[in-house]
Amino acid sequence: MKILKGTILSFKKNPFFNNIEESVNIIEDGGILIKNGIIAEVDNFLTIKKKNPLAKTYDYGRHLITAGFIDCHMHYPQTGIISSFGKRLINWLNVYTFPEEKKFIDPEYASKIASLTLNLCLQNGTTTVSSFCTSSPTSVNKFFEEANKREMCVVAGKTCMNRNAPEYLLDTVNSSYDESKKLIEKWHKTNRLVYAISPRFAPTSTPKQLECLGNLWSEFPDCLMQTHLSEQEEEIHWVKNLFPNAKNYLNVYEQFDLVRENSIFGHCIHLSDKELDILQERNSSVAHCPTSNLFIGSGIFNLKSFNKKKIKVGLATDTGGGTFFSMLKTMSETYKISQLSQFSIHPAQLLWLATMGSSTALNLQKEIGNIEKNYFADLNVIDLSSTQEIDQRKSRANNIWEAIFPTLIMGDDRAIISTWVNGNEI
Repeated sequence: MKILKGTILSFKKNPFFNNIEESVNIIEDGGILIKNGIIAEVDNFLTIKKKNPLAKTYDYGRHLITAGFIDCHMHYPQTGIISSFGKRLINWLNVYTFPEEKKFIDPEYASKIASLTLNLCLQNGTTTVSSFCTSSPTSVNKFFEEANKREMCVVAGKTCMNRNAPEYLLDTVNSSYDESKKLIEKWHKTNRLVYAISPRFAPTSTPKQLECLGNLWSEFPDCLMQTHLSEQEEEIHWVKNLFPNAKNYLNVYEQFDLVRENSIFGHCIHLSDKELDILQERNSSVAHCPTSNLFIGSGIFNLKSFNKKKIKVGLATDTGGGTFFSMLKTMSETYKISQLSQFSIHPAQLLWLATMGSSTALNLQKEIGNIEKNYFADLNVIDLSSTQEIDQRKSRANNIWEAIFPTLIMGDDRAIISTWVNGNEI
């Protein structure tokens, strides 16, 4: 048994829809009792220690302890091309992404980049990621193997695409089904691993392939389905030409039964009211990728419109289109983008998006994303005075939120004192 001591922040309710004070629980001099990788109790430290005197104590003083960050949309095969210069989405895929993804048929290379990616995530306090792999099953196998070594909860899947990409990356209708099914049977719900059926996006799949993947999902309905939706205007026009009978972009996926409760759509910047209504009706989820949207020039995500309809929204780096592995930096950009829509996000709401928001978007909200009894002990210990700039602002704080906010805006991996995964300090 282990006890972590510090200032503990957890959620009781969604702070976007409830009063902040009613939504958040903060325990100064708090304690978290961990047994076999699971949170067994959360209370005042002295209360827990008195009941468990033999438990090993990890004393983090007044440092903030939160649930581990959850990145609900990223591309581990793009780690090597992060911050590539000057291209918009379609050109960026052709010039940078596809040539890099070709390399992942090599098991050694796939393992190397998977290991690097997960290490960078943990270094930045991210304990769970949902990642696209490549069209090669090798890329999926190596990613899950590396996650298993670290006892991480990850979501991933083989990227399926049978057109509008280089020949060396294309699969077929039959191979996308067969290879995905084999990977599901091998990895899904093995330890803490979750499989996501992963058509890249509508332009790279024929109707036959999308239909086939919809059928596969019906065979394995507790899998997730991840893809992209309405990231850039050029992409939307392309989809209209490829699927002329579809009412809109989302309707392409809807026609093939790919819009369900367990589906998560990346970006969703240029949606119509009708598409928002369908996402709400189907209880589908959205991944907000602020640094990618800025870097590739995609547009401004209007969080307020999704909140109005209570659509599930998680936070994501979208590396390598996104420019940071840090969810702190991602929260910072989320705040700034929302300001452009006249919506000031409270620090509690930013932390919700990076933890419970993302776990809810991935349908894992009963396992991770909060510091609560019976949840996995995936945790962050955060120094709220990690740099001189942050510390001098924190010293002027009049309350806990003014103390936390500078780290959410200016923080990076230096703020992460310790990361815990499955009850073990990494």
